[in-house]
Amino acid sequence: MASSPSLTQVDSPPPPAASPFPTSGSPFVNLFNRFSAWRKSLDLPNPGTVENLQKEVKTTHLTNFLFDGARADLSKSLSVNPIFQVTHSFALGSQTAPPSYNFGAVFANNSVFMQGGIDHDGNLNGRFNQGWSASNVTKVQGQLSSQVGHSMLQIEHDYLGQDYSLNIKAVNPSPVDLTGIYMGSYLQSVTKNLALGIEFLHQRQTPELTDTSASYLAKYTSSDKNWIATAQVQPAGILQTTYFHKLSDKVEVAADLQMIVAPARRDALATLGAKYDLRMSTFRAQLDSTGKVSALLEQRFAPSFAFLVSGEIDHFKNAAKVGVGVMIESPSMTPEEIGMLPPPHPQPI
Repeated sequence: MASSPSLTQVDSPPPPAASPFPTSGSPFVNLFNRFSAWRKSLDLPNPGTVENLQKEVKTTHLTNFLFDGARADLSKSLSVNPIFQVTHSFALGSQTAPPSYNFGAVFANNSVFMQGGIDHDGNLNGRFNQGWSASNVTKVQGQLSSQVGHSMLQIEHDYLGQDYSLNIKAVNPSPVDLTGIYMGSYLQSVTKNLALGIEFLHQRQTPELTDTSASYLAKYTSSDKNWIATAQVQPAGILQTTYFHKLSDKVEVAADLQMIVAPARRDALATLGAKYDLRMSTFRAQLDSTGKVSALLEQRFAPSFAFLVSGEIDHFKNAAKVGVGVMIESPSMTPEEIGMLPPPHPQPI
């Protein structure tokens, strides 16, 4: 009589097949895990994006805020959460720009930001940001203009790692012949204070005409975060360095130096600016090496009303510009909801 199989023989599973992928004991996986653990143990901060490399300097200087003539921004907040706001902007009397009107709208929640506008000539512009997570953000920006060559489409994506940031960008990309402008940047924290990076630019105006260049970046942040120094070396001998210092909670200063050192051209521009935040006002002042002295005063009489005075004197050209403006917000919310909104600030030009 044949003997029946034992319990061990019946319940034992077949031996596992050999995995084609590296196991946890693979030397490559172990090396990668050890490298990741070493990087994590350094506790390096995220250096921020290349786009915001000079953010503090730009908010201190007047370059993006200066205006002349008269302007008025009338805003109405329709909702706080999500944020929904519409704005009517008027400008006239400028020496450098014709009178204009612009209607804009903003919608934002925890993951989506949308902004759009249309002017009196029918030119459309819009921006859409989608935050997939705290580390991944996709941005789309476009403009439709009646003027030839002024329409634009820009698509980019930001990824923020633990100690690095990565950005890829395409301007007017064509899927047919791959023409357009393509950019990629990488910024890596080397120490807790120093970050180094590189930015590539690939221009393809026609399928036969292409150009590729690289820029090198450096950012040093003090341990107490009170001052930041940056440097950027661009092709054709262009060097830009900036320095930002927060002297106190109400006083900030910033300096910018741009130099062109090329066989056919040698030039330099130095700019020094300061920003004072008072209880109900903000004052910015700026001086550059071309002889221009500029100032901007934003006086807030109430959370929903601000008065702006802007001025610039060019000593070398014996010219001057003066601008006045108002910012009025007409809320349709309760006083408690109004207190949740930040005070109005001048919009960059």
